[in-house]
Amino acid sequence: MFQISTGANQQWEVEFRAPDAVTLNGEPFAWDVADLGGGRFHILHKGRSFNAEVVEADYATKSIVLKVNGQRVALQAKDRFDLLLERLGLSNATVAKVNELKAPMPGLIVDIRVQLGQNVQKGDPLLVLEAMKMENILKAPADGTVSSLKVNLRDNVQKGQVLVQFA
Repeated sequence: MFQISTGANQQWEVEFRAPDAVTLNGEPFAWDVADLGGGRFHILHKGRSFNAEVVEADYATKSIVLKVNGQRVALQAKDRFDLLLERLGLSNATVAKVNELKAPMPGLIVDIRVQLGQNVQKGDPLLVLEAMKMENILKAPADGTVSSLKVNLRDNVQKGQVLVQFA
């Protein structure tokens, strides 16, 4: 079961019971969906036709932006685990700001791909750490700005050592 919302405006409970069996707020939801490719879909529901396109999708945060018949719609999904965390008062536990990148293992810095003051997005490569004859690309854990580089090229580092700090 998922809870889908468009912010504070609207909220629905959606459950996918089988590939084509969907319930919306506990009621069967009948629709016909044709995948047109490239994130575009044609939907028939209650005799009405809809053209939908996935504009943005962030699966980590379960947020999707669609364009339905030319109108932009931002959706936020919560699965049963998100809802449980929310009930327990832990819904903001995963939103903690990341201020630094630490070495996951001992090794040698063989490449530095960022510079001081550079804006990075989650997943951007920051450094290359050679460990056990393998090169490991260390990526940005979140969006931010590089405020401090704590290592230089060819530095040996220890597990847990701070490598990069973010503003």
